[in-house]
Amino acid sequence: MPNTEFPIAIAALDATPRTKPSTYPEPFASRMAGREKRPLGELFGLSNFGVNLTRLMPGAGSALRHAHTKQDEFVYIVEGHPVLITDLGETPLAPGMCAGFKAGTGNGHKVVNRTNADVLYLEVGDRTAGDAATYPDDDLQAALGDDGKWRYAHKDGTPY
Repeated sequence: MPNTEFPIAIAALDATPRTKPSTYPEPFASRMAGREKRPLGELFGLSNFGVNLTRLMPGAGSALRHAHTKQDEFVYIVEGHPVLITDLGETPLAPGMCAGFKAGTGNGHKVVNRTNADVLYLEVGDRTAGDAATYPDDDLQAALGDDGKWRYAHKDGTPY
């Protein structure tokens, strides 16, 4: 008998946006203003990887520039013209373009919207246990707990 707890299919823009815009502690969480994430994978009960439809309003960014130790990430631009910022510099993106970030490379990355129009993209990331993240531009580091929640600390290890 099929599982009826989850939908078979939905229109992605009909997914409810997250109520909490960021799990970052302050002063970082407020820097995520203008970012709207619609979790898609969870709607279908997916647990091995996450999928979000993310909207960046003008001036918004996807995240603090970061790199994961164990989580691979992938983005696909649906609409708009954001800029990808990595350790290697800036790369303009356009609809139909994609980018991937292999875990463990240390290449910090984020997507920013410097235009006057919204940017819409899909982001996919795995949920490998024991992941950690570094933030090269900020006094922040993160570790993924056994409960699936991020624990944030200063670079010297002092918790936020």
